[in-house]
Parts: sequence; structure tokens; C-alpha cells
Amino acid sequence: MTMEKITIIDVRTPQEFSAGHVDGSINIPLQEITQRIDEIKRLPQPIVLCCASGNRSARAQMILQNFGIACENGGSWIDLL
Repeated sequence: MTMEKITIIDVRTPQEFSAGHVDGSINIPLQEITQRIDEIKRLPQPIVLCCASGNRSARAQMILQNFGIACENGGSWIDLL
């Protein structure tokens, strides 16, 4: 993956995000994804999703793809450092 203009969305809780995250990433917890679809559609694409292990970001990927948003599951945020 090239590091052109991409958006990294971290779907962990705000507490997890504040303990460490990828520089420039945006925190949108998994439970808020559907309520923030319009906001996410306006973000630069491609979108890469991350969390602690890749499970929540996989769920977020399925949700966003169902709304027609191109995105990838980046797995653990640590892997994106």
C-alpha cells in the first residue's frame, strides 16, 4: 500500500485511542460508524480501518462497504506504524 492521501480510521474506543494511535488517524468507534456514514463519505479515500486486533476493523469494513464506501481492513493499529 502506498502512503498517498489516505484516511486511517481507528475504530477502537476513545480510551484505547488516547493510549496510542497512528499519527494522523481519526477515532470513530465501531459503535458510531453507522451514525457517522455521511461524515466518513466526505473523507479522502482510500480509507484504511484499524483497531487492536483487526476484528472490529473487519466489522467496520463490512458496514462501510454495505454503504458503498471503498475501504480496507488494516488490522492492528500497531501494524500501521
